[in-house]
Amino acid sequence: MFKNTNPTVVSETKYIAFVTVILSILLQSVFLIIGMWNYKVLLGNIYSGFFVILNFYLMGMSVAKAVDKDEKEARNVMKTSMSLRGLMLFAAVAVGVLIPLFDIFAVLIPLFFVRIAVFLRPFIKKEITEKGEKNE
Repeated sequence: MFKNTNPTVVSETKYIAFVTVILSILLQSVFLIIGMWNYKVLLGNIYSGFFVILNFYLMGMSVAKAVDKDEKEARNVMKTSMSLRGLMLFAAVAVGVLIPLFDIFAVLIPLFFVRIAVFLRPFIKKEITEKGEKNE
């Protein structure tokens, strides 16, 4: 799946997935501590987390595609991508909220995980590159 993908998109998506998993564990822990945990919390968290990571990956792919275009085409690529990804997230949230299989809060809270991950990125050491040098 990642063979023809920009390496930066892959590494940043892996980072977002890692932070999403860590924050999901924290979310599950909070629900457990406050006595509100059940299988719906876990399913809602997994469901929403999947779409959050997919949204970030698709955004990265759109940016990589837009870089190779002229300014007007790049703007159209990004607008189209943003619109389609927004529709995807809206549909995913609507399904997650309307189907009683998922906890509403466990569907909604992970939508903020990417913002938290992006905020934390400068504070977290970046992985070692193929050359063995640390990224700054």
